[in-house]
Amino acid sequence: MPVGGMSVEVHEVLPAGPAAQVAALEAQAWPGSAPGHDPALAPRAVLLLDADGRLAASLALLHKPVRLADGRTYRAAGLSAVVTRADLRGRGYGSRLVAAARAELAADPAVDLALFSCDRELVPFFAQGAGPADGEGVDDEGRADEVRAAFTGIRVPLYPGTVDRLW
Repeated sequence: MPVGGMSVEVHEVLPAGPAAQVAALEAQAWPGSAPGHDPALAPRAVLLLDADGRLAASLALLHKPVRLADGRTYRAAGLSAVVTRADLRGRGYGSRLVAAARAELAADPAVDLALFSCDRELVPFFAQGAGPADGEGVDDEGRADEVRAAFTGIRVPLYPGTVDRLW
């Protein structure tokens, strides 16, 4: 999928070359962090590549079931480890990648809802690409009102993993 002169690739399993590029980019952004994601969260890598096929930005889509007190289970997905190459920051590539990932999630029939969370200082960045906080404009076969009502006023438990801690 082309994005502003660049291309977006989605991988369930990253080939060795791109995996090394993602690991290096993440190590620059978060020195000392463990690379990769918990396989229980069915991670998929979303890559933004420049015209020469070099990694410009990456993120991971993570998936988990969310069980509510009433017994209903929803299939949730969200973003993790959004990072842009240092020499390309400030050009909108990260926002474009987030928007492409949002579109990927909206088109995925295995996802009931997309949850976005981040540190407060990152809210303006993610608001540019992730879309409005109320989910306006995303509707899974007319279920948006049902899903929105089910999640209004509740707390979503954190995933108890040691690698990824998310909603």
